[in-house]
Amino acid sequence: MAALMTGLGLACLDVAIANTALPSMARDLHVTPAQSVWIINAYQLAMVATMLPLAALADRFGLKRVFLCGVVVFTLASLGCALSPSLLLLTLSRIAQGLGGSAMMTVNIALIRFIYPAHRLGRGVGMNALVAGSSMAIGPTVASLVLSVSSWPWLFALNVPIGMVAIALALPYLPKPPPRTTRFDAIAAAMNGLGFAAILFAFIEFSQQASVWIDLSALAIGVSALWLLVKREAGHPAPMLPIDLFRRPAFSLSAATAVCAFSVQGLAFVSLPFYFETTLGRDQIATGFLMTPWSFCVAAIATFAGRLSDRYPPSVLCGIGLIFMSASLMSLVWMPSDVSSLGIVIRMACCGIGFGFYQSPNLKAFMSSAPPERASSASGVVGTSRLFGQSSGSALVALSFGLSGHHGPLMSIVWGAVFALLGGIASGARMMSKPDSPAKQA
Repeated sequence: MAALMTGLGLACLDVAIANTALPSMARDLHVTPAQSVWIINAYQLAMVATMLPLAALADRFGLKRVFLCGVVVFTLASLGCALSPSLLLLTLSRIAQGLGGSAMMTVNIALIRFIYPAHRLGRGVGMNALVAGSSMAIGPTVASLVLSVSSWPWLFALNVPIGMVAIALALPYLPKPPPRTTRFDAIAAAMNGLGFAAILFAFIEFSQQASVWIDLSALAIGVSALWLLVKREAGHPAPMLPIDLFRRPAFSLSAATAVCAFSVQGLAFVSLPFYFETTLGRDQIATGFLMTPWSFCVAAIATFAGRLSDRYPPSVLCGIGLIFMSASLMSLVWMPSDVSSLGIVIRMACCGIGFGFYQSPNLKAFMSSAPPERASSASGVVGTSRLFGQSSGSALVALSFGLSGHHGPLMSIVWGAVFALLGGIASGARMMSKPDSPAKQA
């Protein structure tokens, strides 16, 4: 479990420090804020495109092997990020980093399901959320402290020793569930990667106000690739794109809730550093500390919410959390320009509490709504939903900058409040869905 949590912490810490340092990287690389968002988008695009194929690889070659390969690739790519002198090279290194992070995170929840018994799965995913939240909590503080004495490349260099620790722990201690005797379909993997990458690219280009023909062409390619994938895998007992799992209302609504909730996180974590620095006039160090309460409260409430999900319906807990987070985001929009740091901290803490009540219960609902033998596929969908939401949120930040300029961060936060409300509605809809029949659960 320690190895698994170290790898998760590695990926989440990197996201947090990259978001916080984005204004600094934009200035040093002489690019606009909208262009700098590609530093975030490249990482997330690579993850979205490869999550489900890597989940299929984990079925074929084993969860532990895929996890270890992910840690190695992520660590080497982090070194590449630290040595990148331009936006282009940094973006390419972030793509490689995203591939490694995808391999780690796509099997993360599946491995937890093998570690914890079914009646304690809520505690397991709570621990997962605790580590993710703690890493996100210390990320802004670490970024601020490093930036106060050095430059942003050192933020990526920090991943190298952490990655080495994760490898050292994973080799002897990580459980090794037996792989399934399934054949890996490389053509299906290519269709899946092309489909998700093209759709997300279309959305990102739309947010950058690119040519409408580029947007429509990319969207057409993505939809066509996924349609061909569904046709190719029709009747497959364990399809790479798990349409059979999406026929379960609880599973599909959990995915919709995740996309909405992580869109909020993508919107907020990319736009808030710009909001605090450019609109409210805080410096880099203050911005890092102001970002911390959100993730700290997610970590603080994670195990508590996980245990509650073992006793109460996750749909109720998620709905309450997301609606509370929506209201908290609007309180950030409505606060005066001369607000005190304490006022910002309280609002950010409320956002974190709302997200914390969502995260662990939704993970529990996700994994409980899929049969144990489909754990890898379900875990891949968990990761894909999370990253697709975060990437969409980041893209909407770029669109907001393009439409509103200086007021872009504020528009992004309003978008976040809307998506949080939509996520709460999707979560509540699970209460009205019919449970799967015994035949389906078998």
